[in-house]
Amino acid sequence: MATIEAYSAGGRTLYRVRYRTPDRKQTSKRGFKTKRDAREFLHSIESSKSQGTFIDAADSKALVAALGADWLAGQSHLKPSSLRPVESAWRLYVEPRWGRRSVGSIRHSDVQAWVSELTAGLSATSVLRIYGVLAGILDVAVKDRRLQSNPARGVNLPRKSAAGKTYLTHEQAALLARCAGQHALLVDVLAYTGLRWGEATALRVRDIDVVRRRLNVTENAVMVGSKIHVGTPKTHESRWVPYPAFVADRLQSIVASRPSLDSLAFGDGFDHLRLPNSRDGWFAAAVKRAQAEDPTFPRVTPHGLRHTAASLAVSAGANVKAVQRMLGHASAAMTLDVYIDLFDDDLNAVADALDQARSKVNVSTEVSTD
Repeated sequence: MATIEAYSAGGRTLYRVRYRTPDRKQTSKRGFKTKRDAREFLHSIESSKSQGTFIDAADSKALVAALGADWLAGQSHLKPSSLRPVESAWRLYVEPRWGRRSVGSIRHSDVQAWVSELTAGLSATSVLRIYGVLAGILDVAVKDRRLQSNPARGVNLPRKSAAGKTYLTHEQAALLARCAGQHALLVDVLAYTGLRWGEATALRVRDIDVVRRRLNVTENAVMVGSKIHVGTPKTHESRWVPYPAFVADRLQSIVASRPSLDSLAFGDGFDHLRLPNSRDGWFAAAVKRAQAEDPTFPRVTPHGLRHTAASLAVSAGANVKAVQRMLGHASAAMTLDVYIDLFDDDLNAVADALDQARSKVNVSTEVSTD
């Protein structure tokens, strides 16, 4: 049974509330200045117990450092390339700032002030990742009944600016491939299939269907730090991607020249090609040679060729669903979110089609003035 007791401290009368937790454990809270304050606290405790929202004060004293370590261990489902920045965010920003704080002591205003500090010196992408780690840890604390609500949710966050995309024309793509020398075929494949770098460099001979002109994307080779990790594609789903006839002979030559079906299609056939250095690697050198021949040639990266593939496919008449399947996006909505600018002409086509349909039924456009 809950009770309220008076006691003396420092020459003053204070009040202590004794009560039982839902699991029948006896506990107490002291330091109330008035009996009314003690009653209100006791009422809130009994109410939370009846509503199933009771939070044990001892549980809310858990430190972020301990809960964060457990949360991070639970992120093992992430791919290595995704897990590494999360681990860095925890190690460099979240644990040093919040590790010694109990989850119950964190206030919404504390988190907002921290996010504002981060925003002053870091990119929006970095701030959102770092904030996401703390918010994720506190989400678990709520689910574990250590907190009633997450104080990190609802803070004002920086917005990521839309990254500009570079779309090469057919002529520019051909120029870049020529300037890439021995890597010309890889450039053509990237620019005309939309494969990610890791997907293209993970292709094996068995993945090339020379009869149907299809590439079977089943693996993704991503460099994390200094090591290459091979796993499933980004969406964890394999897909067949068509390739144009002008690269067919060269891909067929690769199939014929490799010693086994497990040989890698690009590179020496044994080791995965590493992403070239963005400053002095072979791809950057190819771009510089292309710019020397054509001063209007834009700066482009290997991933930028994925954007080019989407652009060339849309200009050739591909609809959003076909582009989604080619690029391996999780949904057509995602494809539209990323490449909505490529489908602007479709809006005009819709308006023209509606106009033609109305004309066919000969609907009068006259407006009565009577």
